[in-house]
Formats: sequence, structure tokens, C-alpha cells
Amino acid sequence: MRVMHSSDWHLGCRLYGQSRDHEFSAFFSWLLEKLEQEKIDALLVAGDIFDNSVPSNRAQQLYYDFLRQVSNSSCRHVVIIGGNHDSPSFLEAPRELLKTLNVHVIGSKKENVSEELICLYDDSDQLELLVAAVPYLRDRDVRSYEAGENYQQAAEKLKQGIAEHYREIAELAAEKRREAARPLPLIGMGHLYTQGGLITEGDGVRQLYVGTLAHIESGQICQGFDYLALGHLHVPQIVDGNELVAYSGSPLAMGFNEAKQQKSLRIIEFNKDCKPSVELLEIPAWQRLERIHGDWTAIESSLKQLKEDGVQAWLEIIYDSDELCVDLREKIDALLENTGLLPLRISNKQVVNTALQALQENENLKDLEHTQVFQRLLENQQLPAEQNEKLLNLYHILVRDMLERDENQ
Repeated sequence: MRVMHSSDWHLGCRLYGQSRDHEFSAFFSWLLEKLEQEKIDALLVAGDIFDNSVPSNRAQQLYYDFLRQVSNSSCRHVVIIGGNHDSPSFLEAPRELLKTLNVHVIGSKKENVSEELICLYDDSDQLELLVAAVPYLRDRDVRSYEAGENYQQAAEKLKQGIAEHYREIAELAAEKRREAARPLPLIGMGHLYTQGGLITEGDGVRQLYVGTLAHIESGQICQGFDYLALGHLHVPQIVDGNELVAYSGSPLAMGFNEAKQQKSLRIIEFNKDCKPSVELLEIPAWQRLERIHGDWTAIESSLKQLKEDGVQAWLEIIYDSDELCVDLREKIDALLENTGLLPLRISNKQVVNTALQALQENENLKDLEHTQVFQRLLENQQLPAEQNEKLLNLYHILVRDMLERDENQ
């Protein structure tokens, strides 16, 4: 039995407004080839199928086209669980229809835990694999609220509730395996953050968990499973040194902070005694991302080198120098004209630092309205009053036009 573990597709996500549909399309084409070449019997996808709860029509088309093509491949089963980005009701809406394609979807916690235990059968109708498909467990799913409880008490109850849910489904699966009276692989699935997991800036996990107590110890959820397929963290990694408890990570770099990561899928093969072995399958990158950082001399040198090499890439450019560079974007645009290099984000730290220096005592940048920040920048530049007024009026016009354009879209 050969099983492939994937997660965190985030279909429909955009990078600084740029569509990534062409990357997802290329990924699915590649994945379909690998399912055949690697003779995969079951594909497990551990949550965050879509990037938001109301995916675009194109994201849905990519998803359903892929599932339709898998059903015509040699891969016999697909098991999908919901993640924190997914809408449980949206994910499960076509659940019964997808079952006819041997695609099993569990979008939310079930009242009867037995509904989360997926029994997969071979072509001769023999049970060949048990999957404890536990979706993302929300706070309200696993604990009750009590008046007067502090955050530490609430977090501890949340961890206990999650651990109890995994213990219950593991016991149910073990009983099912005993009834079969023969060796059967048992795989657990989950979408959560285990203690010590590696995360990256901007991946959405940091904002949810860093500085909180809601980290699950792997020992609380992995007992009884031959392999635990996890999702939620974008960095491919094993947990506590155990290769049988792992995150497959996202198939695409979700941001420039992940640009240098080697993305991968995990293939788990069970021998006749149901002993698992694991191998990694590296995922190619279909869109090159480059982060360039430094003063203008360093940025210019890096961009010229990319031009000379004929590179096609999306760029994040971070200007970091004490020297004022008010025409940064114009210089970059001129340098990159008629190239395959597209700057998606240009950050001028000098301008940000100037704004911070212009703050008065006991002020914080987050506490100011955007117009106030712009006014402080003008004051700090000590421009003539007439020029200040013109720039401020122009700023108001630009903001108004931007907001009206967003409303129309």
C-alpha cells in the first residue's frame, strides 16, 4: 500500500495581488503524473484546501477538475479534511457526490466520531486502509466555556479536548482493526499546530499561536497510529524527530519568506506486515521568487545580474539605507523595463523609519490614521507650506480613487 501525504494547497491565494492559478494548474498536472509514476493507492490532503472560505470560481474549477482526473487514475482513494482556512459547509456540500469518485471529505468535527473514521476498500471489496480523518478542531468543537476561567485554563481545556478526540477515534480505529483479524495500516490526519513546530513570518500560523499556550504536544495525539499526516504548517518537517508524525508543508511558496524552501510531498509505503517507510518527493517551483535587500547600490547590482542571466521572476525589493531615495520605484521600473522581472512589493524602510522618527512621545504608528502618518512625513521633510498643501491634496485624491476602485471591484 502506497500513500501520498499533501496539505495546505491554499487554492485561490494571491501574492501581493498577483494570481497564482497558473502555478496551481502546473502543480496539479505534475501531481497527476506522480500519482501514476509512484503507483500511489491513496492521496491524503490535510486541510487548507482553499485560501479562504469563499473561493473563486477558478479555484473551485482547479479543485474539481483535479479530483475528476484522479478518479480516472490508478490512485484509488482521496481523503480530504478541512483546515482553518476552509469553510466546512462549502467543503462538504458535494460530499455525497464526491464519494462516488472515491473522494472522502470531512470538513468539520462530527457529533459521532465514527463518521470521521474512513474505511477504504480495494477492488475486491476488501478493507485495505483505515484513516482517522480529523479536521481542524475549533475551540467550540472540543471544549465548553465556564465563567471566570482565565486564558491559561481555557487553553489547557482546549488541548485536553483535542487530545481526547484523538484518543477516542484511535480507540475506535483499533477496534475496527481487531475485527478485521488481519494486518491493516492505520493513518491519522490532523490540521493543527504541534509544540515546537517550525513556522515562517506571514504564514498565518504565527498570528494564531505565537505567544499563546495552544500548542499540542505530539504525544497527546499520535498514539495508536502507524503514521500521522498533519497540515497547517507550511514548512515540511517531522515532529519530535519522528518521521512517522509529520507535516508535508505547502506545495507552493506562500510568500517570499518561503522562496528558498524545498517543497515536498511525503510517500508512505506499508509492507505486508503494515510497517511503514517514508520517502520525500521534491516539488518543482513553477514561479521563481526573489527577495532583494540592501541599499540602492546592492539592489541595482542584484537586478542587473538577474537581467543578464535572463531570469524571469517575481520580486520583493526592500530598500534599507539611511540615504533618502524618494524615486525608488521609478528607478526600479526603469531598470526592469522589457524584462521578465516583475516587482510585486517594493518596501522603502527609510521612509518607514522617517515616519517613526516623526512620531511624538507616547505615540505608536499603529495608533495613527493613514492621513496623520502622511502629514508627519511631510513635516519631517520640512517642505515649503505651499508644496505641503499640494502634496496633501494629491494624497487625499489618490486615497479616494483607490477606495472607489475597490468598491467597484
